[in-house]
Amino acid sequence: MQNEPSLDQIEDYNGKESKEKKNTVRLVVLFCIVVGIGYAIAKFNNDSVNDYIGTPEKPGLNTVKNY
Repeated sequence: MQNEPSLDQIEDYNGKESKEKKNTVRLVVLFCIVVGIGYAIAKFNNDSVNDYIGTPEKPGLNTVKNY
């Protein structure tokens, strides 16, 4: 335990983080938000998905949502 640094010796403690580290964290968060928005748009704008269950010979359930 003698070699363990105290909190004051850690460079990221108490607002002493470098500008480069702050920018890296901001870029990672922004990237995750952009990827999430892109995924949501792709998932909910996919009109080619047909939820019809059945065949012409044996009709099934029509699960088209009527909004």
